[in-house]
Amino acid sequence: MITFKKGIKLFVIFIFTFIFSNAQEASYFPAANHWERKTPAFFKMDSNKIKEAIQFSTQHESKYPRNARITQAMQYAKEPFGDPVGPMIDRGGLSGLIIYKGYIIAEWGDPTIIETCNSVTKSWVSSIVGLALDKGLISSLDDKVNNYMPPIQPYAALMNTNQNTMAVKDFIYPFGSEHNKKITWDHLLRQTSDWEGELWGKPDWADRPTENSAEWLTRKRNEPGSTYKYNDTRVNALALAMTAVWHKPLPEVLRENIMQPIGASNTWTWAGYETSWIILDGKPVQSVSGGGHFGGGMFINAYDMARFGLLTLHKGNWQGKQLLSSSWFKKATTPTSVNPEYGFMNYFLNTDKKLYPSAPAAAYVHLGNGTNIIYVDEVNDLVVVVRWIEGDSIDSFLKKVISALPQKK
Repeated sequence: MITFKKGIKLFVIFIFTFIFSNAQEASYFPAANHWERKTPAFFKMDSNKIKEAIQFSTQHESKYPRNARITQAMQYAKEPFGDPVGPMIDRGGLSGLIIYKGYIIAEWGDPTIIETCNSVTKSWVSSIVGLALDKGLISSLDDKVNNYMPPIQPYAALMNTNQNTMAVKDFIYPFGSEHNKKITWDHLLRQTSDWEGELWGKPDWADRPTENSAEWLTRKRNEPGSTYKYNDTRVNALALAMTAVWHKPLPEVLRENIMQPIGASNTWTWAGYETSWIILDGKPVQSVSGGGHFGGGMFINAYDMARFGLLTLHKGNWQGKQLLSSSWFKKATTPTSVNPEYGFMNYFLNTDKKLYPSAPAAAYVHLGNGTNIIYVDEVNDLVVVVRWIEGDSIDSFLKKVISALPQKK
């Protein structure tokens, strides 16, 4: 029979055991300017398999030149209006990081290099929409974007000295057409908007156009939400809309609300185009781009990419502070009805393990051309950043990494 005193003693032991065990299992978040490293052996991982994975990745570096402008020409020269209008940086070699339970357990190449991550940038664009929703700047993702848009004054209009021409446009209305008025934030986030028009000198139809040029100007307008099309001009329209909603440059929004709180460095930069300057509240502001298709986008090192991946792994929570609501990540990783392998930009989902058969179905990647990836795997408490790997080699690489993890009991 357990006495009262013995019961109290057992209860105290239980409480201390519970607190201690939870402290042991508490997630690790790297401090600014410092990221703890552990060996794979510390976590009872197979070190040899980790080495095999790294060696495999280095053997499958992208075959495209490291010269950014040559690569851009090789990939997009067939597109009308495909010339770059934003800054570009020549890339480094293949590099990567493996983050397990928050700790760096492997790194290779030079993860410090500041270079484009191409369409991984889109995941920061969508995060800024999430912040706007959390802060009440937009009421619902189902709201029509046009209802939030003031007339946009291009900075170039101020430079036009020929004021007698009918061609002068003092304001543009990116969501003002009858078709575009139907577009919601959700449509833009899922790349199902079928937005029509031209922005910063790039027509929507010129981005990954059909082979039949006769259809470029007369293409069918699809009802927003009914079709998926990966299109950078439409992403840039979303970035412009967010700039208008926040009334400030998006890099400032990102720095204050995401990058500084997660301890990212100050070495990243987010650029737009030489054509994408507007007048906002009487001041010149650059509307940034959502990728490097036409130059611009996010230029960043692999460590800062990994910090962002760790934030998304923890559904917006960083060391107990909710920077982005967890409900946002549930939305971001919900499959798009017309493309189940895509959530919000740029969350590529592993629905039914179609993207990466060797990874859990719940895993996803922030994906950019090159290939640049931030792989996020909540099942295995794993974040992996790899830069400039051949796209068709990613699954084999991930298979080797996952096979090295300690076996779950």
